Amino acid sequence: MKLPPLTFLTVFALLIPGVFCSAGESATKPNILVILADDLGFSDLGCFGAEIETPNLDRLAARGLRFSQLYNTAKCQTSRVSLLTGRYPYQGGFMSLKRSATVAETLSSGGHFTAMVGKWHLKGQPTDFGFRRFFGHLSGHSDYFKGNDTFQLDGQPWKVPEQDFHLTEANVDFALQFLAEARKEHKPWFLYVAFNAPHSPLQPLEQDYRKYLGRYDVGWDVIRNRRIAKQAKLGLFDDEVTPCPRPDHIPPWDSLTDEQRNWEARRMTAYAALVDQLDRETGRLLDNIAAAGELENTLVIFVSDNGSSPFDRRNTGRDGAPFESGAHWTLGTGWAWVGNTPFRLYKQNQFEGGIVSPAIIHWPLGLAADAGSVAAAPAHLIDILPTVAEAAGVEIPRSWPGRELAPLAGISLLPVFAGKTPEPRTLYWLFHGDRALREGDWKLVSFRGNPWELYNLAEDRTELRDLADEKPELRDRLSARWFEMAEQVDLAPAGERKPLLDTAQPVLHREWSKFKPAAANNQDAPRAPAATAEEGAPSGT
Repeated sequence: MKLPPLTFLTVFALLIPGVFCSAGESATKPNILVILADDLGFSDLGCFGAEIETPNLDRLAARGLRFSQLYNTAKCQTSRVSLLTGRYPYQGGFMSLKRSATVAETLSSGGHFTAMVGKWHLKGQPTDFGFRRFFGHLSGHSDYFKGNDTFQLDGQPWKVPEQDFHLTEANVDFALQFLAEARKEHKPWFLYVAFNAPHSPLQPLEQDYRKYLGRYDVGWDVIRNRRIAKQAKLGLFDDEVTPCPRPDHIPPWDSLTDEQRNWEARRMTAYAALVDQLDRETGRLLDNIAAAGELENTLVIFVSDNGSSPFDRRNTGRDGAPFESGAHWTLGTGWAWVGNTPFRLYKQNQFEGGIVSPAIIHWPLGLAADAGSVAAAPAHLIDILPTVAEAAGVEIPRSWPGRELAPLAGISLLPVFAGKTPEPRTLYWLFHGDRALREGDWKLVSFRGNPWELYNLAEDRTELRDLADEKPELRDRLSARWFEMAEQVDLAPAGERKPLLDTAQPVLHREWSKFKPAAANNQDAPRAPAATAEEGAPSGT
């Protein structure tokens, strides 16, 4: 099914840099492509600082717009709720989506053909929420070669082939089928590609893994310093940022044993291979769109659902290769620190390392910002629905059969696409004990229920200088605002709004990597118990 490599780079070469017109000058409604990566850290693409080869996404960024402050919710399924509904997770009905009309329902009501491939990770089926076509899995993650028993095609069970199957490639195979169907009906289309990659288990194709072997033998300290230098060269930030130092829970690379360094280098190799393939399959999809003459009037939005994942849960088959049967590797905390460069902490935490996505916008007929520029305006996944609705000229539903819709939380980002700066606003986060609130440049944040920390992000983007004790009145005012939004805006259950701890506990997690001597390392530890999927208890990985 693969197309010859003819159009994506060729079309880009023919486009004149910087020549864009407004959305209103387009004769037809735009197609809309939303690509969501899973557990991809802020610096894990070449255009955000990585050494990983991502030429297709880099090319999108060079001809489009990057965001340096586009936020997610730090967690897989809650980010999906916000992306699909334009609301905070509980506000939107959490995994049931019961207080929302989704972006697919919104666009289908305006005439778009709607399709999805990949990871759902919510209740029900995508076809219950406005997607006409769906291929993928309902679960929070999947084996890349074997799949699992949640795979569906249009709401019906789909059996994963026993051979010649790899999930990232299969997602794009079905995406191309769905686009062909939309074109036969001469309809604008909305395609949501929710890649499982690079979420664990780290199971790349053999050729991609071998491509990166040896590149990470230098270790995380060297790789991270290289990413910091590249980010500065790329001009990702308006002002110079001070990268967070290596935390105490991650040892210097040179202090590890030979066996530990070998293992750590190989699992980062597997991770890089998955990101490389994600980029290649994205390029295959973009080739198809360009060959159909649709690239200029397709709004492409690329984001990640949370920061890089530090969890060192289940690692089997460590002595072999990650593409061999029975291999199940995770990334671990040391490389998650690298993935979230230059920020602090990780997935599930509401510090910048957990909630900032590498975000790319590409839309030649609707993007007036300078090609290759970086938008510093804060944005959020809750903004995707209002943005694409306005771009498509579709009214957002105020009611929906069988649901009581909550107000939208997001705003349209079309003014940012035109190079304008939106008015300052308040943004809010919650995942169990991890909480945050941003009001203008001020950010209040708590790690797993610890006392509030306060940062001025305009001066301290990497959250290194806690001002909570210096500005108690501001801290308390923002704290009151957080509790108000949690109860009245997000509609979070009372159990999620408990008071914070009086005394700070260590910034540690039982599932982060523990760097014991190699002989004592837990090579084949069983998977940690999964959280439940009830509305009051976020689940998944």
